[in-house]
Amino acid sequence: MTRFAQNGNVFFLEEPLFDASENPYIQFEKKLPGLSVCVPHLPPGCTGSNAAGLMEGLLRSFFEERGSTNFIFWYYTPMAFEFSKTFQPELIVYDCMDELSAFKFAPAGIRALEQQLLAKADVVFTGGFTLYEAKKSSHPNIHPFPSSIDKTHFQSAREALAEPQDQAAISGVKLGFYGVIDERFDQELIRVIAAKRPEWQIILIGPIVKIDPAELPAAGNIHYLGCKNYIELPAYLSGWNVALIPFLINESTQFISPTKTPEYLAAGRPVVSTPIRDVVFPYGKSGLVSIGKDADTFISAIEYELGNLGNTDWLQAVDTFLSDKSWEDTYSSMLALMHAAARHDKAVALTIELKNAS
Repeated sequence: MTRFAQNGNVFFLEEPLFDASENPYIQFEKKLPGLSVCVPHLPPGCTGSNAAGLMEGLLRSFFEERGSTNFIFWYYTPMAFEFSKTFQPELIVYDCMDELSAFKFAPAGIRALEQQLLAKADVVFTGGFTLYEAKKSSHPNIHPFPSSIDKTHFQSAREALAEPQDQAAISGVKLGFYGVIDERFDQELIRVIAAKRPEWQIILIGPIVKIDPAELPAAGNIHYLGCKNYIELPAYLSGWNVALIPFLINESTQFISPTKTPEYLAAGRPVVSTPIRDVVFPYGKSGLVSIGKDADTFISAIEYELGNLGNTDWLQAVDTFLSDKSWEDTYSSMLALMHAAARHDKAVALTIELKNAS
């Protein structure tokens, strides 16, 4: 979206907060030139069709106040279609990043809303090849876009950066993970690794969501460092010996394409993952990432990577693979497909991103 904002105005509509004391309103925060985050505030206790009606009203007022008639709707979730289906944008993009209906506590009706959105969308992007294979028969203009990277940002981790204080205090072999710790996270795998290899230090960075923190594995060599800023991630990565993708293999991970995979690789970190399909292919099949199917093979894969540190041939293969993968490449490709799908020849002046996931 930062790249789209260089050529137009992007408004990223967040999930509503239910704290409006009187009338509902939208709070605007300008993040970058051309890019604003918009947070709706609705009355407490407002749910279902009432909330959707208020959101539609806020959106209608947004356009009326600006006199905007030339705009794009970009959807990350079908749930936003519930309050925006009556509008007539110049272009509708559905950026299907995950199979949200498979997630824990998925909203009721999300599958039906997705079918409605697919019927209206001009172009559909998927967050990986497995998701593309599952959705390709649902729309005539659908294209896979696996996770990309900000290479310059993450390649800085290849240098010996000063470790943040909370990680610098941990000594020994460091195995790291960053991301949301939720129902997709393989708690038992981490518990077993920590028990079988007490000399390894497991660094876990990210928010704990939709699971009970008290149930997470606890040991002297498991370290929960909490949420970190995107800018800080290379400094943490720089201190890891091996990066981990310890996801369960279940319905909620069937279609994911973890963004962290190319980010870890760009940072020059060896990677060990469970057999997530979009990690196995292409990363595992290309020998860029090691795969562990259970605790024992996962540990063996980590041991292999620890013994393979400093392999310049592997790093060269990583760089070759990532050479044509960046957010600039993704942006350019998406923009070309959007132009091809545009309903009219006139230029689009306003882009609005709708996001209202559970």
